[in-house]
Amino acid sequence: MRMSMGHEVVGHWFNEEVKENLALLDEVEQAAHALKGSERSWQRAGHEYTLWMDGEEVMVRANQLEFAGDEMEEGMNYYDEESLSLCGVEDFLQVVAAYRNFVQQK
Repeated sequence: MRMSMGHEVVGHWFNEEVKENLALLDEVEQAAHALKGSERSWQRAGHEYTLWMDGEEVMVRANQLEFAGDEMEEGMNYYDEESLSLCGVEDFLQVVAAYRNFVQQK
C-alpha cells in the first residue's frame, strides 16, 4: 500500500503489520468504536510499528522512534516524517475499510 507524503508510515503499517490479517483490522475497528466519546486510549504494538488511538485521532509510529535522543551524534537530527503519522479516527477507518475490500478482492 502506498500513501501520500506525511502518511507513508500508515502504508508501512498495513504492509508490515496487517499484511492480510483481517482479524487485526477487526480488532482495530472494535477498539475505535469502544473509544468513541471516551477519554481512554488503545495501543497495539507490532514488530515494526505501533498503532495508538483515542476517541479522536490515530497515531502510527515506527518502534525505532523509542531510542533516547542522546544516542545520536551531536548536530544530527532524526528524520521521522516517514516514521510517524497522525490522522483522525474516521479517516483511518475509511482506509481500513478500503484495505479490507482490496484484500478480499484479491
